[in-house]
Amino acid sequence: MSATRLERIRDRLGERFAPTLLEIIDESHLHAGHAGARGGKGHFRVRIVASTFAGLTPLQRHRLVYDSLAELMARDIHALSIEASAPAELPSSTVATTTPTKRHT
Repeated sequence: MSATRLERIRDRLGERFAPTLLEIIDESHLHAGHAGARGGKGHFRVRIVASTFAGLTPLQRHRLVYDSLAELMARDIHALSIEASAPAELPSSTVATTTPTKRHT
């Protein structure tokens, strides 16, 4: 049995970044009829917090995420919205009370 797209994204990002927070939202249903949706690829929103991102610009962070998902970008992902942060950039209560999750609507 093959893993779902969400699971594959979660696995890749989890392995690469060991995030303290990982939220993946499948927004494909919002893009029904869009060219990418007709081709079978999905639209996703990722919120990831990892120490790897400390000291990096937003562009550098996005490139790291895209690089880690390159294979999936070619076959499963049409659009990807990324919010990448280092733990120190969030209020301490956010990091301390949030566990890695995934969700889709």
